[in-house]
Amino acid sequence: MATGEAIAEVGRDFIRDIVQADLDGKRHSTVVTRFPPEPNGYLHIGHAKSICLNFGIAEEFGGRCHLRFDDTNPTKEEQEYVDAIEADVRWLGFDWGQNLFHASDYFERLYQWAEHLIRVGLAYVDDQSQDDMRTARGTLTEPGRNSPFRDRTVEENLDLFRRMNAGEFDNGARVLRAKIDMASGNINLRDPVLYRILKAPHPRTGTTWSIYPSYDFAHGQSDAIEGITHSICTLEFEDHRPLYDWFLANLPVPSKPRQYEFARLNITYTVLSKRVLTTLVRDGHVKGWDDPRMPTLAGLRRRGVPPGAIHDFVKRIGVAKANSVVDANVLDFSIREALNKTALRRMAVLRPLKVVIENYPDGPGEELDAVNHPNNPDAGSREIKFGREIYIEREDFMETPPKKFFRLSPGMEVRLRYAYFITCREAVKNAAGEVVELRCTYDPATRGGNAPDGRKVKATIHWVSARDSRPAEVRIYNPLFSKPYPTGGEGFTADLNPQSLEVLGDARVEPALAAGSNSAEPVQFERQGYFVHDPESTPDRPVFNRTVGLRDTFAKEVTQS
Repeated sequence: MATGEAIAEVGRDFIRDIVQADLDGKRHSTVVTRFPPEPNGYLHIGHAKSICLNFGIAEEFGGRCHLRFDDTNPTKEEQEYVDAIEADVRWLGFDWGQNLFHASDYFERLYQWAEHLIRVGLAYVDDQSQDDMRTARGTLTEPGRNSPFRDRTVEENLDLFRRMNAGEFDNGARVLRAKIDMASGNINLRDPVLYRILKAPHPRTGTTWSIYPSYDFAHGQSDAIEGITHSICTLEFEDHRPLYDWFLANLPVPSKPRQYEFARLNITYTVLSKRVLTTLVRDGHVKGWDDPRMPTLAGLRRRGVPPGAIHDFVKRIGVAKANSVVDANVLDFSIREALNKTALRRMAVLRPLKVVIENYPDGPGEELDAVNHPNNPDAGSREIKFGREIYIEREDFMETPPKKFFRLSPGMEVRLRYAYFITCREAVKNAAGEVVELRCTYDPATRGGNAPDGRKVKATIHWVSARDSRPAEVRIYNPLFSKPYPTGGEGFTADLNPQSLEVLGDARVEPALAAGSNSAEPVQFERQGYFVHDPESTPDRPVFNRTVGLRDTFAKEVTQS
């Protein structure tokens, strides 16, 4: 078991308190948790909370955590999702070792247990249509009605169930239901479906089965078979807990786990509904499950978010019993905190404006020293090229600036990062009256960015050499939704943010950034934010995704628009 100091490092919550009490009270000698995803989509940031909780508790208390795929619906499951889920769990730093399981491993035992319920009079085959069953189920204020097939004999139910399994009936013609209480105040106990006919090949069992267990029937029993001690799930399963316990009480299971619920993760400007995420991908609103705008772990990884930031975020939001909404800035803060410590600094100009330094000599220019990380001397420094022609950020120049604009304007002197003081003398315009070039002069005595006479400037701007920088594409990602609380239902597309992606095709970057086209390590573009190479990047045409800005501007922009 982990030491008290180790647990204190992580932070206590009510689930960890329960686990500790169970160990102290000798209810369990070993903690066994599980992360049980359905392989019908990619994992998202909400799943990360569950992954960190289940694997984290097992690690802290010296137990083990199983990775179990609840693969009970073969029509929606794909190997792509299985591979992606395993990659995401490993990316977060967790390993299930030999404890990889599938609900389909237990299909034969689940089937035998279904027959057991029939034999003891607690399950029956129902011929009603789905619509009739739905109507007869009742409402939150009205009890349900018994099925006309509820009183079939054990022999008839066994015969029909076996024929369902043999493939004699069409999909949807019959189901097997538990016989509990159609008048229960908990709708989940109103004779829930245990098996449905589904003639579809399963990725792991092939065509062995024509019937498949429901999630509720497979889930708790899989926990029991694996000896799970703490079945941890989100609050939407709280009303399912009496059904979970009913199955355990009425089946000859080898162990009896307990279910505990915690608040699911909700984040502003984000939808975590798997159905919505699937629709976004299927209908082309995003470019796949790993689109950097998606809240999937694959999307966050492609955007350059380090796993340590996810761990920090999960720790910050904690584990609570009541649902709430977390501000997206909390996640961005964790990302910035992680990247600020590790990301090397580089210069890139996203919207370039050419500057000609008229009194700087023609020729190859010179090399200047630039630090790789201001707070980490061990990161060293690099040499950057400086010459007569450079690019600066277009927004760093204004021809007629307001009073508190301290960057470049006619007659204004600024410092070029690591280089010299320059003064703007003239703005060159095209036929349309647009500024296309600046004519400036520099002070040779200010090499390195300091004036020997002690004079000060109020702004330092970044730049790249026109001669030595490389063209690049930069993708600026903003939240996928424009409202802090977007619609999660059918009308979600109305809340999509039309400015969720801005592609800057004419950016210029330091040569070293282009050379590292295969690097997965994010860097900080000075004064811009944190960026990472996209997998589509090449040495000839580097592509960068913005991971996060240096500060939040999106919410302010949305409010003002």
